[in-house]
Amino acid sequence: MKREIIRTADGSTTIRLADWDEHYHSKFGAIQEAQHVFIKNGLALFSNRDLSILEIGFGTGLNALITFLEARKLALRIDYVGVEAYPVLAQEVALMNYVDELQATEHATVFNKMHESDWETAEQLSDGFTLTKRKQFFDEIDTVAAYDLIYFDAFGYRVQPELWSTAIFRKMYNALKPNGILVTYAARGVVKRSMMEVGFAVEKLAGPPGKREMFRATKY
Repeated sequence: MKREIIRTADGSTTIRLADWDEHYHSKFGAIQEAQHVFIKNGLALFSNRDLSILEIGFGTGLNALITFLEARKLALRIDYVGVEAYPVLAQEVALMNYVDELQATEHATVFNKMHESDWETAEQLSDGFTLTKRKQFFDEIDTVAAYDLIYFDAFGYRVQPELWSTAIFRKMYNALKPNGILVTYAARGVVKRSMMEVGFAVEKLAGPPGKREMFRATKY
């Protein structure tokens, strides 16, 4: 499948899968989307505590990097697990401009370590941030009551509807601790129904730039 590096509307880069016309991040702003969906409506709800996060679709590492930066501001200690079946290539990572766009050049080595670290191995990136990358398919996740927060950042329903199925969301529900939260850029009715079927309470929130709405799901 042909892959292209493009610059999104906020100046940050992402990868476009030409055959699907699908992007790793929003073409309206990769960084803006990550900050709105996963930080403002997810991470920012937690404060002054240890936190475990599962990312569905580690991809370019943008969400992990922004979370690392925000954790420092919020004094959080985070155990971050990123699941990815098809890792981004090193030459593609080198073309991502997130460190510059986030004005985080002092943490450039952290972003590099995120991609260079071994899979299936916990990497201590700072005193308060541990990253474990897992190379697996989403339907292979069988963790139970382990995470406070899930970033659900799979490719869209239009191109991979199987990633948004009731079966997948049951795995997400099981993986969360009680009162855990899942946030995603998606806002399709079929996705909401799948979430609710497995027990999630679903909120429809204002979406990031270029998208009217998004979902936040809570396990009560």
